[in-house]
Amino acid sequence: MSTTSPTAENDVAMIQKLRAAHQKLRKEIGKVIIGQEKVVDELLMAIFCRSHALLMGVPGLAKTLMVSTLAQALALTFKRVQFTPDLMPSDITGSEVIQDDPVTRERMFKFLPGPIFANIVLADEINRTPPKTQAALLEAMQERKCSIGGTDHPMKSPFFVLATQNPIEQEGTYPLPEAQLDRFLFLIKVDYPTDAEEEQIMRIGTSDTKTTVSPVLTGEDILGLQQIVRRVPVSDKVFQFAKRITRLSRPGTPEAADFVSKWLTWGAGPRASMNLILAAKAHALLRGSNHVAGDDVVAVATPILRHRLILNFAAQSEGVTIDQVIRELVKTAAKAVAA
Repeated sequence: MSTTSPTAENDVAMIQKLRAAHQKLRKEIGKVIIGQEKVVDELLMAIFCRSHALLMGVPGLAKTLMVSTLAQALALTFKRVQFTPDLMPSDITGSEVIQDDPVTRERMFKFLPGPIFANIVLADEINRTPPKTQAALLEAMQERKCSIGGTDHPMKSPFFVLATQNPIEQEGTYPLPEAQLDRFLFLIKVDYPTDAEEEQIMRIGTSDTKTTVSPVLTGEDILGLQQIVRRVPVSDKVFQFAKRITRLSRPGTPEAADFVSKWLTWGAGPRASMNLILAAKAHALLRGSNHVAGDDVVAVATPILRHRLILNFAAQSEGVTIDQVIRELVKTAAKAVAA
């Protein structure tokens, strides 16, 4: 007689389905997007964690195309909002308008939903718009609803916001405060393509070939995977490892690493600790495992922490990057846990 619960059996079947779907997703997205497999995987992890991501990269790296292609492969609705200095909160959330009832001839309010009522929303150059509009987006991200005219309007489910920031042309921008940056699960960096990838991009982009992306997963599949992520078991040792990484990152505390006090002015908070575990669970699912290993935490540490740690002047003058600091944090934490 089997002692395995029906829920556990369903989870194992869903994980196996995801493992097969993961390779198919890469194949479908690869029809349009050349390379960037790591970026796509990090986007998928953010979706499976029921969270949001911030994308950083210079113009021309196909960030919008990548997200819209991902939406097609996941059979989700997609909207893009170009953030500008004159963008109002109602431009993204929607507003109420007065209309005449064709039957009663009475005038009444009707809600016209904005672009945020999509499964995947691309907030392009979020640092180009004033704080009031940024706050409206971030509130919808956190609460998963918009309050218009005293009525709450829930977001579609699943719901995922991908915001982009341009690392150049910072004049006339409104950088997100650290407290708002902390609400994004990942800060994903999009790098330049390799030599071979760039040649392939040139050949495909200058031809008249049309490609069709087929859906691989559905919204219902994603909602199921979001629940499974929460149920993935984590050992005490992995919890201690993730906790040690964040506690080492806090300058001015007894547990801070020596290089942290030298290079950082601000460390990661408890939300980073939780997100390290949550993202590690999603990473484990993507590789087809039903448990979390220390390597899963290592794999997600950089995109989790790079927007939560602040370098001081000494680090900047020495040319130290935030990614270098994170690598040292992970190494130091691994040695401490192994000791």
